[in-house]
Amino acid sequence: MRMDKYLKVSRLIKRRTVANEACDAGRVSVGGKPVRASYEVKIGDEITVALGTRVLKVRVTALNEHAGKDEAATLYTVID
Repeated sequence: MRMDKYLKVSRLIKRRTVANEACDAGRVSVGGKPVRASYEVKIGDEITVALGTRVLKVRVTALNEHAGKDEAATLYTVID
């Protein structure tokens, strides 16, 4: 699954276009390296998202093409 789609489905970022812009601006990284919106997310990846003053670090636990509001939080675990 693409990074921009994962961020939207997991509800870490509200809209896919915003997720795409965050990747282009270098605010999304995996393992400390900035990634593009087309990066293929894998289970076990540690994603860092920096939006404003908030920095969120999560580990990918599942990949689903569609997830409801209740299921979205099961796609990742927060680190730190």
